[in-house]
Amino acid sequence: MGRIVDRVRALALAWGAPGLFIVALLDSSVLPLPGITDILLIVMVTRRKAYVVVYIAATTLGSLVGCLAMHALGRKGGEAFVRQRFGGDRVERALASLRRYGVMAVLIPALLPPPAPFKIFVLLAGVVGISAARFGTAIAIGRGIRYIALGWLAYRYGDDASQYLAEHGTRASLLLVAAIGAGFTAYVLWRKARNGKSR
Repeated sequence: MGRIVDRVRALALAWGAPGLFIVALLDSSVLPLPGITDILLIVMVTRRKAYVVVYIAATTLGSLVGCLAMHALGRKGGEAFVRQRFGGDRVERALASLRRYGVMAVLIPALLPPPAPFKIFVLLAGVVGISAARFGTAIAIGRGIRYIALGWLAYRYGDDASQYLAEHGTRASLLLVAAIGAGFTAYVLWRKARNGKSR
């Protein structure tokens, strides 16, 4: 596995933005590459800062395509397929989150760094019937925010971005998730209050 990861990393660095697209696609679908996408994005932006927007866009798009493929696989394979890949308790917890929070249960894991669980939510989003359009929007927002933040860190701090990420990345991600969660809660309460008044 380590040899495959090394080859993928070397190819991505040689190919630039298309390489980032492929790595993000593979990482979000069939080949787990935890942390590799983040590191490659930081390295490439540090080396060629003028291409920061291109690199961020390629990474986000690659992740989106990979996630949509997994979503389709989950929809086609069904719950039994997902249970074969993951433990029963994990599936039950993820299903409960998706049924309660809908697409927000996909958006929040999309923001978090590894080893936070992500693919189980991607697969089960198809199982519970979240539409490809809503699912894709959530992934684009979550991964877009994540990769914009990483790209900015690399642009701003260069080689020190990886060290900054190692020291503060998890805390920053959790703060961002808390802010989004608070915004979502406020939105739900506002809609309930509005619907109550209209009745």
